[in-house]
Parts: sequence; structure tokens; C-alpha cells
Amino acid sequence: MTADRPRPLVIAHRGASEDAPEHSLAAYRRAIADGADALECDVRLTADGHLVCVHDRRVDRTSNGRGAVSALELAQLAELDFGSWKGPSGAESPDAVDPERTTVLTLERLLRLVGEADRPVGLAIETKHPTRWAGQVEERLLTLLERYPVPGPVHVMSFSARSLRRVRQHAPELPTVYLMQFLLPRHRGGRLPPGNRVAGPGIRVLRRDPGYVDRAHRAGHLVFVWTVDEPADVELCARLGVDAIITNRPRTVREQLAGLG
Repeated sequence: MTADRPRPLVIAHRGASEDAPEHSLAAYRRAIADGADALECDVRLTADGHLVCVHDRRVDRTSNGRGAVSALELAQLAELDFGSWKGPSGAESPDAVDPERTTVLTLERLLRLVGEADRPVGLAIETKHPTRWAGQVEERLLTLLERYPVPGPVHVMSFSARSLRRVRQHAPELPTVYLMQFLLPRHRGGRLPPGNRVAGPGIRVLRRDPGYVDRAHRAGHLVFVWTVDEPADVELCARLGVDAIITNRPRTVREQLAGLG
């Protein structure tokens, strides 16, 4: 990192999710306290039209319930425990009964938390597809962003080019991040689907093809990389000059980047 290559932004993946249950209010509070530049979240629409921060299509992995998020109402999700499976060190603990660790988090509540922070904090919001609600996800997302302005930068991310196209149709000023698990032939030279400003490759892409970052930059795009937790991967991202690192360990990554100079 040099004067003309600033350190990458550090984006907390599902909050400080190494230390607290993913997508919990506690995880996001911890990420803000740990100095994360932005917070990453996944959003899904409930059966009664609320956006909640849940990664999987079903609640089985991260709660004590069962079923698809899209088939459950917010009140039903609120009855589930989304955090007792993870104590402070990943084990069962009395602390795990804290409602901020166990209650399903709505995007509305997360937006309020960001607005209450004592410094500007950005958001990187991933829309999850496919879903039975299709374009209603993006419609609800844009309505909430208008209602709760975020002081820091906001990016909308997705593996779905169609989802990002819907966002740009209604909010062309909002930068979109096209997420990629691997590089399709048409994207290897740095190109993205039309209208997207940011490439979002997984760290495995950069391990296999470190030259991709330079090609994406030459094509005029920023590069946000997920999910970067290992010190060797952080060093790789810093050396390649990526623009943002999405990590479960925001404090540790910030400290490592500071040490790299």
C-alpha cells in the first residue's frame, strides 16, 4: 500500500461474525466498535413483506426453527432463536441468551443502527435470489434506503445481474457490485454486466488468477473481495490493490493492514 494506493476498505461480513452470531445486532455493534468501514448483510423478504438479514433460503442452519424465510412472517421469525448456537467463542454460553444475539434482525433495524453510529459507516447489502418475491425485494430495499438515509456509502450486491439491473432502473446513482464465485469467459478480461461499477470476486478467484484485479481496474471497475479471513489472503489482497476486503474478522484485518504500511 502506498500514497497512491490507499488501504482497502474493511467490510464486516454479516457483522463481526467471527465473534458474534452472524447477522445479529450484536455482531453489527461489534463491527462498528472494531472500526469496520462498512457492514455487509444479506436480505430476504418475509411472507408479510419485511426485509430480514438472513443468508440462507431456510432458517434451519442459523436458528432453532425450520422453513423458508419467504414462507414465514416476521412474527414467526421473531419467535425463533438465531444465536444461541454461537457463544462468544463459538460455544454455548450464558451470554448467548442476549436478545441482541438471538433475535432475527430486520434491515430497518440495521439501518437505524448505522444512522445512530458516532461516525459514518457504509453498507453493502446483498439481495438473495432466486426467491418467490423477485422484484419486490429490490422495491422494498430502495424504499427503506430512502426512509433511512445512511451517512456512509451504500452498495447493493448480488450474484443476480437481473436484481442489480432492477436496482439501477429505479436508483441509477446507487453503485452495484456484481458478485462472482468464478470468472465466466466473458468476464475474465475485467468486463462486467452493463451498468455495474464494482467487481465482487471471491478470494478463490484471486488465488487462481491474481491478475484479475489489474484487468478489472483497467476496465474502470473497483474490486471488492469476499470472504477474506486468512492472513495470507489479506496480504494478497493488499498487494494486488483491491478496493475493499469483506471479512468475518474486521478488527484483525484492520490491524494486519495497518501493520503492512
